[in-house]
Amino acid sequence: MEDHRSELSSACIHDNARNIVAANSPGRVSWDSIPCFAHTLQLTVNDGFNVFVHRVIVAAGRLVRHFNHSTPACKALEAKQDQMQLPKHQLIQSCKTRWNSVCDMMARLLEQRWAVTAVLSDRAVTKLQEARTLEIRDEHWQIMEEILPVLEKLKCATTVMSTEKEVSVSNIYPITFSLINKHLISAEDDSPRVKEFKANVRQSLCDRMGVGTDELVTKPALIASALDPRHKHLRFFSSREKEATKAKLLELCANMAATAGNDEDEPVAAGEEGASGAAAENEDTAVPAAQAGVRRSQDSAMTLLLGDDYSSPEQGDDPEAEVDTYMRDNLPSLDTDPLEWWKIQKTRFPRLAILARRYLCIPGTSVPSERIFSAAGLTRSRKKTPRTKTPGRGPPEDCSRSLSTEDSNPAEDKKNNSGTTQEEDLQRTTNEDNASQQTRYLVP
Repeated sequence: MEDHRSELSSACIHDNARNIVAANSPGRVSWDSIPCFAHTLQLTVNDGFNVFVHRVIVAAGRLVRHFNHSTPACKALEAKQDQMQLPKHQLIQSCKTRWNSVCDMMARLLEQRWAVTAVLSDRAVTKLQEARTLEIRDEHWQIMEEILPVLEKLKCATTVMSTEKEVSVSNIYPITFSLINKHLISAEDDSPRVKEFKANVRQSLCDRMGVGTDELVTKPALIASALDPRHKHLRFFSSREKEATKAKLLELCANMAATAGNDEDEPVAAGEEGASGAAAENEDTAVPAAQAGVRRSQDSAMTLLLGDDYSSPEQGDDPEAEVDTYMRDNLPSLDTDPLEWWKIQKTRFPRLAILARRYLCIPGTSVPSERIFSAAGLTRSRKKTPRTKTPGRGPPEDCSRSLSTEDSNPAEDKKNNSGTTQEEDLQRTTNEDNASQQTRYLVP
């Protein structure tokens, strides 16, 4: 029996840095290159910020920074929150390397707008000249109110795609086209600046995701969408593009040999393994096989006689019939787990089930790995404070080497340092009994 584990798709999920993209180009590597969708969304948001919106972000960041660094301002803000019965939330500072931080900062400022304004108007807390520098103009508040709903939609897309325990790669293009065709379309009541922001983000998203290109149907993320039973109808595609995607599935299925025992290629689920183990353990004390057969025939005689797969459509060795049946099958709800769906339907669509295992295992973002590196960076910092020996005091206990001082005792150095130093390695021919020679040790 053929082992399909060796045919699993290899893909590299990476950010959009130029050197990483160049390193994963098809001419250099054999695996599929998939840009991190969450990072792509953040780049499109940055592309949508024009000069005026950048001024709003700078002004908002300056105001939040003042409250984060001023204890009297923070105390006054808490008092105003109690007085106005507002939530006791701290202001959020935006950061270029932190996704969705601009959206969080604007949302929190709008929530605490009147408490912040009251603190800036209190001359016992904020000086007049300082208040003039920190106050946000009314038009800037209006821009934040108008642009925040768009940013929240983009934040929701980033959050959905950053999951670690669910299938995510198949959601990339359904979410992309939903943003392009629905959430980033200018409405009649949108202000000119919001329309400009939506248009810039929409165009950037189309360019970065390759929308409208012929290579779109060959991308692993789109193939995964077609293999996800929730998105197999490809509602966001035209008829021509749907046919091209179907042809790609047929091409992949035609290259696979039909096998009857696909269960050997799949890991056994925890529940199935426990059930089979319990059945094997209780085999000696169970009801005899003849009685079990009679009981089963009484429950469902037709199923016993005709087989469990009698109602399944006959597909044989025809991949086209399998793909057609799969495409015509009813759509499950969006809450359905595609992996659980394929576990049940793998006998009906054996070739497509193998393809689903290959493509649906690919993560849609690099967020899980980024979280690991971030946690490791917080656990151990690479920055080390240089340690030097203070005259009159001994070296630090955790420092095996230190810079020697001119008043150090050579005999003591020789006594306390039995290992070979750098200068001693270079001058192995010198007399080891020369106690007057100065030795220098390097700080690692």
